[in-house]
Amino acid sequence: MRKLIPVLLALLLTACGFQLRGTQPLPFSSLYIATGEGSELGAALRRNIRALGSTQLPATPQEAQAIFTVIGEAREKSILSLSGAGRIREFQLRYRFAYRVHDLKGREFIPPTEIVLVRDISFSDEQVLAKEYEEGLLYRDMQNDMVQQVMRRLAVAKIEG
Repeated sequence: MRKLIPVLLALLLTACGFQLRGTQPLPFSSLYIATGEGSELGAALRRNIRALGSTQLPATPQEAQAIFTVIGEAREKSILSLSGAGRIREFQLRYRFAYRVHDLKGREFIPPTEIVLVRDISFSDEQVLAKEYEEGLLYRDMQNDMVQQVMRRLAVAKIEG
């Protein structure tokens, strides 16, 4: 009987239409990504698009069906709370990314869009190096999350005409 329970659960999940979210192909046959050469987010975005295999990444915007233009990217850090002695207890990390997707004729596939990710991090004067490392890890995690959000938004972009 116990061996039958996992089988029944699997059958129930497939019967309800549940399936893991996979990657969706992008609606563009070619996409030029206008980011700086040193942009980590741009490199991660290119890697994800290449992994899909359905969209080409040309070297110039003239060869592309659509152009992904970065409007702005910023990392911000602000004090979230202080202790009774006036020492910092928590920081708030923000990662802002603004972009648009258009073509050379001026058509907008995705209008100017800003995504803001926020994470809170505790702080301790005794663990400054560890907290700086943790901050770097949080920013890297936020960047990976940002790439996934941008990929999902690119996948649902509407191409007209």
